[in-house]
Amino acid sequence: MSPDSVWSALLWLMISWVLALPIAWHRERSMIGLRTLPLVSIASCGFLLVGLEVAADDPNANARLVSGLMTGIGFIGGGAILKEGDHVRGTSTAAAVWATGAIGASVAFQRLELAVAIALVTFGTFLILTPLGKRIDTNNESDDTGGESG
Repeated sequence: MSPDSVWSALLWLMISWVLALPIAWHRERSMIGLRTLPLVSIASCGFLLVGLEVAADDPNANARLVSGLMTGIGFIGGGAILKEGDHVRGTSTAAAVWATGAIGASVAFQRLELAVAIALVTFGTFLILTPLGKRIDTNNESDDTGGESG
């Protein structure tokens, strides 16, 4: 392994890490945030960088790596989902885990336009739709009780 390849891998991993940070910053208020999501992103990128190096000539092997990675990330995300009575929470955080895994995978495949698009759309979704969702939930609670909740 040459020093150039080490620096190249570090660059791809850092791009993956940076792109996951805004999503992680937003999710920090949930149970998974600033540490977990960038790590999911760089781990996804790292696993696929290794796979691309080891199985460069075998597209089926790379497809299996992506498939296994998606399953593993789904397992991590599943741990964020909690059921409390009639309410389920953590599904958007689980989706953020998957999104940051997709960012890392996109970076590994040098599809930066896709990685940036996933990061922007995911962060934008949380930034715009989270306050709207809270407003809707508040209105639903008001409707259920027959008055405004305080």
